[in-house]
Amino acid sequence: MQKTALLAGATGLIGAALLPLLLADARYAKVVVVGRRPVALAHPKLVQVVTELSELESHRLQLIADDVYCCLGTTRQQAGSKEAFHKVDFLYVVQLAALAASNFTSQFLVVSSLGADANSRVYYSQVKGEMEAAVGPLPFRALHIFRPSLLLGRRAHPRLGERIGATALALAGPLLRGSWAKYRPVAAAAVAAAMLRAAHTDATGLRVHEPAGA
Repeated sequence: MQKTALLAGATGLIGAALLPLLLADARYAKVVVVGRRPVALAHPKLVQVVTELSELESHRLQLIADDVYCCLGTTRQQAGSKEAFHKVDFLYVVQLAALAASNFTSQFLVVSSLGADANSRVYYSQVKGEMEAAVGPLPFRALHIFRPSLLLGRRAHPRLGERIGATALALAGPLLRGSWAKYRPVAAAAVAAAMLRAAHTDATGLRVHEPAGA
């Protein structure tokens, strides 16, 4: 039986790479994209729900899906403040997960970050860890948490710090071995492909996906 996929964050680095994979997958009859801006793509399987993320509840019936892929994420600099960052990376993610659980979604697949830890002194890692802790108890058949390292790919709004960091890590990549291998930058397209593969396994319960060497 063909399924429905829901994607949040389709205009981001991983989401933009994941969307065409979902549309090309014959196991999905419909792909619903939810976000503040429409994607510039037309496809017979594609349904777009354009809304503020704070208004997800009012679109509950449009957001029913078997598999929900959450690729929401920003940075404090891009968001403009700690509060705005927290809304995107914690509040909206958790609200989407809760809505999906109440809609009896089978699987929830969410992008977190390497180093996610609710007790971290690094605010970014702390928020990611708190998000993981909040979605963990929700009653999904399977919850997949992806913790990539620094992402590689073409962003609509390049982040200078990430570009410098990616360049430095790419140069040092061959030297990052063993337990250090997890810090090698990873292509957003590779994360997107890993999310799709995970969704089509028979896994149940919580599954945390980290880079090799983590």
